[in-house]
Amino acid sequence: MLTQRYFAAVSKTNSTMYKHEYKVIVRYAETDQMGFVYYGNYAKFYEIGRVELIRSLGLSYKEFEDRLNIFLPVVQLESRYLLPARYDDELRIETILDELPEKMISFRHLIYNPQNFLINKGVVKLLFIDKITGRKVSAPQEMTDVLKKHFE
Repeated sequence: MLTQRYFAAVSKTNSTMYKHEYKVIVRYAETDQMGFVYYGNYAKFYEIGRVELIRSLGLSYKEFEDRLNIFLPVVQLESRYLLPARYDDELRIETILDELPEKMISFRHLIYNPQNFLINKGVVKLLFIDKITGRKVSAPQEMTDVLKKHFE
């Protein structure tokens, strides 16, 4: 019941967020002895989702590091497993920014199976860290400028 309510709430159009979708196919190496996706691989799916979301904005992690001197370390990861994914399933990773980033950026992830059932949900929080000083910094202006139109 919780899953259905959560799915319905997320399905509503929200003009104050940015959402990106990306599909992956589960490889044999990502499954455990029971044929289910090994739980540790969901963090990898989250990373794929956030990298592709950032790329969809015309930016990249490499650009953050090389040109802007910013690292993005993960400081928190939460994951909820609702249903198993299996070998060769095509999974849809929905990655959502619910708020403009400041010194931290929070990605919400929803993963759906081929039958469009929500199978996993998670939240990953990262800090913007100056590569040289190691101190927290604000999100790059060019990132917030691109995102602002989605939060008006």
